[in-house]
Amino acid sequence: MPLQNRVDPFGVIHAVPERGLFMGNRGIIHDPETKTLLKKRWALQAWIICACGFRDVRREPMGRNRNGGKAGWTELFFLDEVTALSAGHRPCFFCRRERARDFVRRFGMAFRIAAPRAPQVDKRLHRERLASGGQAPVVSVEELAGLPDGAMVADGGNAYAMRGGKALHWSFAGYDDRVGGDPVDGDPVGFGGFADRPIRLLTPATTVSVLRQGYVPVWHPSAET
Repeated sequence: MPLQNRVDPFGVIHAVPERGLFMGNRGIIHDPETKTLLKKRWALQAWIICACGFRDVRREPMGRNRNGGKAGWTELFFLDEVTALSAGHRPCFFCRRERARDFVRRFGMAFRIAAPRAPQVDKRLHRERLASGGQAPVVSVEELAGLPDGAMVADGGNAYAMRGGKALHWSFAGYDDRVGGDPVDGDPVGFGGFADRPIRLLTPATTVSVLRQGYVPVWHPSAET
């Protein structure tokens, strides 16, 4: 039985077999005795995206990974960095330092902050991410076409990632159906399949701004096909 530690683009944590490309955490939110989640879904504002393999570090998922046999931070897993960013996480300064520096630098560019720091990013994200009480704003079809690559939206319970002018349908196994990108008469932006339904922006606005500044997230290989 898989552990409940796989995160979807809405920030919800599931128990599914697929692990994904990245790990991350929100602090200690599990009971190491039962390897189940506590009622809380975060323990701090710094929600990070980590590499699954780093040096010779070995961890027991949802186990006792601190000195004295205490519970360490709860290992969460994401299909790819695009998914993790949608859920409100940002790169880790310990195992992904260069990526974290790039993300925070572009955050400073987006919001005209001369010396940006990670806690500033975390504070903004914590107000925006859905899993910590933020709201997903509605976007029009015209706005959808203008979103940067790596931004994710929702059509009801279905999540889509924007890439190359198309919306890629997300699942824990990868991306499959593509929507949009082929303008036709009466549909100049090519997203008629989303017409007359409220499309909501899942990726926090702060992260969308960072993507607009040129941050390039890591995609699951299925996005290439």
